[in-house]
Amino acid sequence: MTAQTDTTPSGPPRTGPRVALVTGGSRGIGRQVAQQLAADGFAVAVGYAGSKEAAEDAVHTIETAGGTALSARADVADEADVSALFDLAESTYGGVDAVVHAAGRMTLSPIAEIDLDELDAVHRTNIRGTFVVDREAARRLRPGGALVNFSTSVLGLSFPGYGAYAASKGAVEALTPILAREMRGRDITVNAVAPGPTATDLFLDGKDEETVARLAAQPPLERLGTPQDIASVVSFLVGPTGHWVNGQVLRANGGIA
Repeated sequence: MTAQTDTTPSGPPRTGPRVALVTGGSRGIGRQVAQQLAADGFAVAVGYAGSKEAAEDAVHTIETAGGTALSARADVADEADVSALFDLAESTYGGVDAVVHAAGRMTLSPIAEIDLDELDAVHRTNIRGTFVVDREAARRLRPGGALVNFSTSVLGLSFPGYGAYAASKGAVEALTPILAREMRGRDITVNAVAPGPTATDLFLDGKDEETVARLAAQPPLERLGTPQDIASVVSFLVGPTGHWVNGQVLRANGGIA
């Protein structure tokens, strides 16, 4: 990768690539985000929870395309794991300029039937995990940096069965603009992306063809989103052309109502 010189309005000149840390970077949307940011010129730290092989494959794909990446396991709800992930990115690449918190957990169940242990697991990953990652990002991002959280367009769609997941992502949407305001004077943006139905393994799991076709027909663009659709939005938010967008939730969903 060719080294870049980066000068931020409130920071000193810096040489070397900008650095992105992507949680949930081994699969689905997170993996596509990691690959897109590497193509944009970032050195990428790929965080993963369970699949070392998938994370290593993501790194291999990035490196084969000429990018720079590493992978490391981290439970996003564990502050020691997350701190160690940031330590690794900083010690390897010199700092962190973008954090994309794409890791998440989803369970589907009617509210009247939900397993409360599963509810706790969803909220541990999606709520506590977001606080843990965001707290570390707030402490460590360099001037000119960006933090992107992930919500969901299900909040506005109110699909039955998504109560636990939507509730957890409602917390993400609440904390995102608050943190943006708390970062005043740091030249750091904080936003969230809320994808609509997107063709990932997580989304498609357990859905029959009729259900998938019905969901794909809902947006005016009449298709499911793709991981690349979402990665392109993230690329904009963490890049220089998106730096005036701050404290927002972008609903990347093809216009679904």
